[in-house]
Amino acid sequence: MANITLSVEEEVIRKVRKIAIDKNTTLTQMVREYLISVAERDADQKARALKGLEATFQKLSRDMGERDWVREDLYER
Repeated sequence: MANITLSVEEEVIRKVRKIAIDKNTTLTQMVREYLISVAERDADQKARALKGLEATFQKLSRDMGERDWVREDLYER
């Protein structure tokens, strides 16, 4: 596990420490859980976007038939 250093107003730290005590946890654990939730939320959003994109491709795809040409034929004049 990595350590990070944050700069936060002293008053904010005091308030959050009191909240942490009321919730029977620590400031560190609250920050850790928040960062985990941000990472999970981002991963979920990306997964939903990918699923939507794949559904759109599936819906809009059309059968092009078999390829009956070779690349070299495209360059013949």
